[in-house]
Amino acid sequence: MTFSDLGLSDAVVSAVTDAGYTTPTPIQEQAIPHVLMGRDILGCAQTGTGKTASFTLPMIDILAAGRAKARMPRSLILCPTRELAAQVADNFVKYGKHNQLSMALLIGGVAFSEQEQKLDRGVDVLIATPGRLLDHFERGRILLTDVKVLVIDEADRMLDMGFIPDVERIVSLLPRIRQTLFFSATISKEIRKLADAFLINPKEITVAAASSAAETVKQSRVKVSSKDKRAALRSLIDSEKPTNAIIFCNRKRDVGIVHRSLKRHGYNAVELHGDMSQPDRMKTLQRFKDGDADLLCASDVAARGLDIAGLSHVFNFDVPTHAEDYVHRIGRTGRAGRDGRAFTLTTSEEEKYLQAIIKLIGKDIPVYEISGLSENRSGQNADDEQRGESADEKKRGDKRERSGRRKPRSRGGRDRTDRPEETPAEGSSKSTDNVTEFPTKESRPAKRRRARDEDADIEPVVGLGDHVPAFLLRK
Repeated sequence: MTFSDLGLSDAVVSAVTDAGYTTPTPIQEQAIPHVLMGRDILGCAQTGTGKTASFTLPMIDILAAGRAKARMPRSLILCPTRELAAQVADNFVKYGKHNQLSMALLIGGVAFSEQEQKLDRGVDVLIATPGRLLDHFERGRILLTDVKVLVIDEADRMLDMGFIPDVERIVSLLPRIRQTLFFSATISKEIRKLADAFLINPKEITVAAASSAAETVKQSRVKVSSKDKRAALRSLIDSEKPTNAIIFCNRKRDVGIVHRSLKRHGYNAVELHGDMSQPDRMKTLQRFKDGDADLLCASDVAARGLDIAGLSHVFNFDVPTHAEDYVHRIGRTGRAGRDGRAFTLTTSEEEKYLQAIIKLIGKDIPVYEISGLSENRSGQNADDEQRGESADEKKRGDKRERSGRRKPRSRGGRDRTDRPEETPAEGSSKSTDNVTEFPTKESRPAKRRRARDEDADIEPVVGLGDHVPAFLLRK
């Protein structure tokens, strides 16, 4: 079957052919005809199977007839992340080059004024993240009463990121009579409940088992200790020699640590995480796509929807805490029928997360052995961070040893144990002749009590401490 057999217009088929695609994927083959018929869609397919094109291609044909009004978009596509929204926008530019459709991208990190100018001219396709869309709505810069087609992309990620309340509010602002396309890589009970609330008599399309990994991805796991992770990662990169690869970390802090470690060892790596500004994130992604960098250290912000052409490897520096994220991470490679490799570094502390992944995908992940890892760490190729940590531990050990030799002191600053006075031996260079001993500072009440005790034969009061009331010292 070809794209022309799906009912698409000649202009769209020509753009798809120019992009290098001739045969539709299973999700595209089943979804496109029903979208063109105007039916609601509940689509579930593993990542990397072409879900984005399954709704962008028929939407171009649907919107080809008609004209948008100012501030009233004709279609709306909601995406969980800025990167995914930008990628969907790129697909519309690529596949809609023979159609005169206007488009606006509403994402954070970009000035409101630029986005408002596009909205004022009227847009046929509005691609947005939920937060920025609501910001424009609350500023009175957009109306959603003319939306004919709504697309909720990566719905399971929306749920994980806490966007569902925003999505529900946005849906309440849309007209009740509309076409809704609901796409997700995984279908859980919560996702199905949302689909029942948003969709009317949908056509459910499932082309792969829920939460399954692509068969084109060869998966492996490496058992290491926490301190060996960076050395193991470098060893994998050296042995596999990836053309380009993404290294996923669970935390933004670890993204920076791994990136700096790779840079120190001469690898061409860049980093991507949520704390970066939007221009920096887009610039980093473009550098990686253009081949200016071989390795991309990223948090899960890059795990959904990113389509990097020919990505050969995925390395999970950390085992993802959510099993579904594993499917999306390794789905960045092995796309469009190509082969890919995925390695996951696992420690004993991450065993429970690993077992959840194995249960989700329904099969075990083979163990990959790295030979000579301990020797590499102890030799000249040991990690800089590990050497720094060893030096710090040695310093802390020396400090504890010195503190253990220190004699206990009393509150007054004198030793608690009686020490015999040291007298310099004959011929010794030490001498007390030129040493000036300064008297210990004494408070005024103590001086007065000492003077009275010297003048009168008064028995000291026992048990009341040093600060004795003056009337108790009288005869």
